[in-house]
Amino acid sequence: MTVREVAVEAYREALPALGASLVGGLLAGVVLGGMRADLRSVPGLLVLVPALLATRGNVYGSLGARLATGLHQGLIEPRVAAGDRRLRAAVAAALANGIVTSLFAAAAVVVILTTLGNPVASLPRMLGIALIAGLLSGVTLVAVVVTVVFAGYRRGHNPDTLVGPLVTTTGDVFGILFLLIAVRTVALVAGGG
Repeated sequence: MTVREVAVEAYREALPALGASLVGGLLAGVVLGGMRADLRSVPGLLVLVPALLATRGNVYGSLGARLATGLHQGLIEPRVAAGDRRLRAAVAAALANGIVTSLFAAAAVVVILTTLGNPVASLPRMLGIALIAGLLSGVTLVAVVVTVVFAGYRRGHNPDTLVGPLVTTTGDVFGILFLLIAVRTVALVAGGG
């Protein structure tokens, strides 16, 4: 293959994913814009948002890269099989990492903002929000990553080209949506109903 052919192939595969990323980013911004009241109701939440979104892309992007490498090396098959220990272990590790980093980020926000003398919600409230948002977005991102990587690979696409933009976009859109759900769920539980 010539350099031109490689470049054309790369753009052919990447442009749809990048286009979806652009649209998804705008959608996440719209959802975030609609969360103004929720952001004001939980002091410190706005500080937590970038940390939560960054961890989604990092953790689940790594899962996608691990799966893509396993496919390229022939260590895993491009299908979900009950007996595939490698796939189960990779998914479990990603979910655990996503939840732990969400909880760590929430605790860090509380400690840092308290140290700086800035208003911040209580530690249990922030941890509850981070746990719910981390769990919901983690389950969703696992499903998206596994589906995109396996379907792309079966169709002859390089999953490494697809994973980055789609995981980032899905993480942003669902991360913001599930953060909103988490804020409202914790408010309902704290309010007693």
